[in-house]
Amino acid sequence: MQASIGNSMLTRLSFTFAALVLSSLSAVAQQIPAELALPQRGTLLGKYPAKGVQIYVCRVKGAGTEWDFKAPQAELSDAQGRPFARHYAGPTWEAVDGSKIVGKVLASEPAPKAGAIPWLLLSAEPPASGILAGVRFVQRVNTSGGVGPAGACPTAGTEQRVDYTADYIFYK
Repeated sequence: MQASIGNSMLTRLSFTFAALVLSSLSAVAQQIPAELALPQRGTLLGKYPAKGVQIYVCRVKGAGTEWDFKAPQAELSDAQGRPFARHYAGPTWEAVDGSKIVGKVLASEPAPKAGAIPWLLLSAEPPASGILAGVRFVQRVNTSGGVGPAGACPTAGTEQRVDYTADYIFYK
């Protein structure tokens, strides 16, 4: 009798765990705006947290100066916290094995968090080999920080780095 009670509890726990996993996955999917949905079916490669800076440069505009976006600079890591890729101008993602993709913005949505850079959907031309082989789309979501300074800037050519974090989701 104890064995059947134990099996029954184990079965209920298994179903509860499965329900929690499914609900958390659907919650993640529901958080991404429809405008950032893939234009065609894709296979998930992975979701990678990034930490870095958005670089802004002071440029002359008319009779004054203003801050202008220059490039990102960030490190992406895998689920175990190991380096996965570097993110830099292009926008480019270069994996630890040297494979890389350059993105082209398809859609942009304001971030739900104040002071955060927009969420994006990007297309990419995949490399033939390496970790990023076959990657055709990237979503940038869950952004925090990164918004450039407002107003005039001191001297043309001056750079300012603004900390940011984001999740990058890669699809083949």
